Amino acid sequence: MDPAHHSEEFGTRFLTRFADCQSALSHPDLLVPDREWCARELTTWAARPAADFFYSSMLAANGPDHDRLRRPVARAFTARRVAALRTAVEAVTDDLVDTFAEAASDGDPANFQELVGHPLPVAVVGRLIGVPDAERQHFAALGRGATRLLEPIRSPEDWTRADRAVVALREYFADLLRARRARPADDLASALLDQRASDGHPLTGRELVDLLLLVFVAGFETTAGLLGLAVFALLTHPDQLALVRADPALRSAAVEEALRWDGPVMMTERIAARPLEVAGAVLPAGASVTTVFAAANRDPLEHPDPDAFLVRRPGTKVLSFSAGAHHCLGASLARMEGAALIGRLFDRLPALALAGEPVRRDSVALRSFDDLPLAAVG
Repeated sequence: MDPAHHSEEFGTRFLTRFADCQSALSHPDLLVPDREWCARELTTWAARPAADFFYSSMLAANGPDHDRLRRPVARAFTARRVAALRTAVEAVTDDLVDTFAEAASDGDPANFQELVGHPLPVAVVGRLIGVPDAERQHFAALGRGATRLLEPIRSPEDWTRADRAVVALREYFADLLRARRARPADDLASALLDQRASDGHPLTGRELVDLLLLVFVAGFETTAGLLGLAVFALLTHPDQLALVRADPALRSAAVEEALRWDGPVMMTERIAARPLEVAGAVLPAGASVTTVFAAANRDPLEHPDPDAFLVRRPGTKVLSFSAGAHHCLGASLARMEGAALIGRLFDRLPALALAGEPVRRDSVALRSFDDLPLAAVG
């Protein structure tokens, strides 16, 4: 395939080589589609709640606007705060794996994605933000509605689902912030309010609400995909699973290889701010470029024998968490969750195996399972 393939149908140039994608994601003149782009290109939907949220969010902001929105989250989303979640991650993982083990005992198939893959990151990001455990399942359904915004082509049904989710989640997080103003806690909601009070350029109340909404949705949906994909990759490569079982130090490497081999995010788009050359092609201002992570992570120029799943692969590099200014703030937390799960799941269930045909999520932008049937067969 042409490494800079222009698609007339989709109106974009798809980049598939690792170096080209990494360069594009870091290029200061390749911008994310933002609020101005939305007003120009999505005239039918621009006034909808979902579009208002997404194209005003950190994901769809550039330059100083992006820095202003990202800075308070980066300050609050510190290595110390993430490390402090390790005990919670391990405790939640233990509880969910125990529940799954009971459901999958005696060879009975159980849906890993429903019982572990989704609940684990929902619980973790909920605790990070300050969402009570009892309310997290309700939020998982709303979050999935909001993530329809990540699809490159959205149907009217996608917009309707996303609108409903955004309205409900905005109301909830506005209430949460009011509660934290009255009674601060050791969570991200309180940390953002504290910075708002001390920062010379405070965010508005709506911006704070939308930051929490974004952290919540981004913090569980892609991680949920990663967990199922990593477990599936190991179960379908028993020789590699045996290596991980024999050497716990390989758990993190297995997560990294799973991200490379079959990651949860397929692609992301950038818009040229001025005429420039990308991957040997001269683009006019306003041209669309789509970096295809799934292809870049299997680029043979970067990863020899790219289709092989190898947990001892040396020098693994992935673009699964993007790169440049929009590199994912939650990458270290997602990796922590993946490594914790791999250790506890396969220690607890050494005879775990596929127990039916997996069902993948209906999505172009995100890779995940709706149903990953597993059973303890031994």
